[in-house]
Amino acid sequence: MRLASSFFPALGCVLLLSACTGSDARARPGGAPAPEGTGTGATDSATPRRDTVVVADSIRRPKQALVPTPNPVRGLYVNRWAAIGDRMWQLIDVAKRTEVNALVIDVKDDRGFMLYHSQVPLAKEIGADTTRPMSYRRMRAVLDTMRAYGIYPIARIVVAKDPLLASAKREWSIKRKRDSLPWLDKNGRPWLDPTHPEVWKYAGDLAAEAVNLGFSEVQFDYVRFPDEDRLIREAVFPLMNGRVRAQVIRDQLGYLRTIVRPLQVPMTIDVFGLSATDTTDMGIGQKWELFVDQVDVVLPMDYPSHFAPGTYGLGNPNAHPYATLEHALRDAKARSAGIPNAARIVPWYQDFTLGPPRYGAAEVQAQMRAGHDQGIDGWMLWNPGSRYSLDALKPENVAAEGR
Repeated sequence: MRLASSFFPALGCVLLLSACTGSDARARPGGAPAPEGTGTGATDSATPRRDTVVVADSIRRPKQALVPTPNPVRGLYVNRWAAIGDRMWQLIDVAKRTEVNALVIDVKDDRGFMLYHSQVPLAKEIGADTTRPMSYRRMRAVLDTMRAYGIYPIARIVVAKDPLLASAKREWSIKRKRDSLPWLDKNGRPWLDPTHPEVWKYAGDLAAEAVNLGFSEVQFDYVRFPDEDRLIREAVFPLMNGRVRAQVIRDQLGYLRTIVRPLQVPMTIDVFGLSATDTTDMGIGQKWELFVDQVDVVLPMDYPSHFAPGTYGLGNPNAHPYATLEHALRDAKARSAGIPNAARIVPWYQDFTLGPPRYGAAEVQAQMRAGHDQGIDGWMLWNPGSRYSLDALKPENVAAEGR
């Protein structure tokens, strides 16, 4: 059994049974965000529900102790709907029994919704925490239980893809050239302008709140421009100031780091898997050499299904998970070589099916083997519904013997 070095305050386990019942435990049937590039997988409107009265949490929020960073980190993604439902406890149990030692929990998702009642003024102003927020009492029970078992809690915070904030603060949104109205993506939703510093400050403020609650790492996603070619033709960015997009992302990550550094937790980012191989910024502002020294950990989303046919000489990369990851991670290591203070590489592996073949334990383990053979033993598993191939995971005691 994995135990923390110091036991948590009495509040956590005492509340465990009572906190996982009631309205917080109603999971959304089948709904969850999808990985980048596969659609949203969710039907929520970007407009928060206001049909219930939101009462501010009356429980005092002292700063909580953090969980030490495991080595290696091996985590599962927990979408917001899984977090507020019974699956949260199921995934904690998976981490107690297997080599998994971390859970990446949506604190702010790609619709702009917060996991819990927030004390950040801007989040409250735009109603980001009014759609099925987790109560503080339940949040404490979740984080205290994770700390008791040494399970590393990571707060995932989406940055530029936030239609809720982009609609509420239109001056921070990407604008169309022709009429200065908000530019809309292929799903008809506005994006935040990555050149605007307030966008990143909001993410930093949410990170500070999450760390105060007990999240021991902050992971920023969508640290980029939208991945639509028409953006260049249709949008205008008044704050570019002559910079290329990759320099903007570098500068903004540097600014965000000044906010996160005093929190004394790792700052990590999710990036496109192809960013380790493509020598351009792919039109989104993610160029490996310009972001890899701005954070502590970089997490390339190396989903084989997301690599185009012919990449690495593979007709269907999705059908060759080992070969795809071997190539991608070799490129990532080569690009980082020689860069002072380059971030540690922890890849995202695919545990979902998107086209043939169907993914299961064998495909997940093939990716893990490729990472191991490249000297990378940390990983994160992504499944948009937070349902995982448990047969791919080693028991906790076996994993400990192998370290």
